Amino acid sequence: MICEHNTDLARHVESLTLSQRAGILYPSDDARLLENLSPSERPDQLIILDGTWHHAKTMMRDIPRLRRLPRFRLAPASPGRYRIRREPNAFALSTLEATLSALQALEPELERLDQLMMVFDKMVDRQIQYTQPNSQTDWRRNQKRRAGSANVPRILADDLKNVVVAYGEQERVEKLRGRARRLQKPKPVFWTAQRCVTGEVFRVAIRSNCLNEADFADRLGIGKEQLENAVSLETFISMWHSFLRPLDKVAVYHPSTAKLLRNASNDLNTDYILKSVHLADRIAGGTLDDFIAAHQLPTSPRDDSRASQRLANLVAFAEYLSNQYGG
Repeated sequence: MICEHNTDLARHVESLTLSQRAGILYPSDDARLLENLSPSERPDQLIILDGTWHHAKTMMRDIPRLRRLPRFRLAPASPGRYRIRREPNAFALSTLEATLSALQALEPELERLDQLMMVFDKMVDRQIQYTQPNSQTDWRRNQKRRAGSANVPRILADDLKNVVVAYGEQERVEKLRGRARRLQKPKPVFWTAQRCVTGEVFRVAIRSNCLNEADFADRLGIGKEQLENAVSLETFISMWHSFLRPLDKVAVYHPSTAKLLRNASNDLNTDYILKSVHLADRIAGGTLDDFIAAHQLPTSPRDDSRASQRLANLVAFAEYLSNQYGG
């Protein structure tokens, strides 16, 4: 068991010795159902995140190595029994319930796991008895967690010297829906980034057939010189590795940008998704552009391209977080 803040936990997890068949219990579209695996397919080491659902998401966001692990999931046959805290849905399990369910799937020969559940049920009943006069109260109906508690990553609140913010444009893809859309893996056609403190900028166009379409390049604002200097995807990957320093942390605004980078290469990861930062003064349903305009934050885009403007907004947002929540 490892108990640390996400920043320290990330360093600790990177140093762990894990087997080739290690995995993480985390529900997602690509997670495999533990109960359906043959013995040879089962992970021999399974990492389980302990915390609220929100905390689990921030751990996945802040710890790159966890995101690289194969994912596994459960399919509970009955609702969870942790009535103390409101869960996202009736079939969401507490950490202990998830651990026991995983053990039952991976090592069905284990005995007396039901005794742990008996102790768990007694703990829940006793806590409800002490904190709620009416033990029949359905704790799942508790009000949602109050908005207003910012979850700003420590590195943004403390110091921006190792923060690199990035933005990418993706190639044109066919418009699909549902699972077919999720299976698409568009590659980046333009990638730009800036080191917050020094202002050092990374900008490169990446060869793609769609860049030969005038309307596409014009819509993105990619200039003729950039198109002429476009590089191959392999060269981009090498250039990006060279730009990043060992202690750099890459921050993007939207999860789709992080996915775009992973589509280029599985070893290209982002460390922070800034859209997941909860702020009380964020406009409900608003975009980053709306936030920048509402707070009148100064921006300095290098040119009129969409990528430059969005990167400038991202830099301003990172600086705002540092100024507002820094120590």
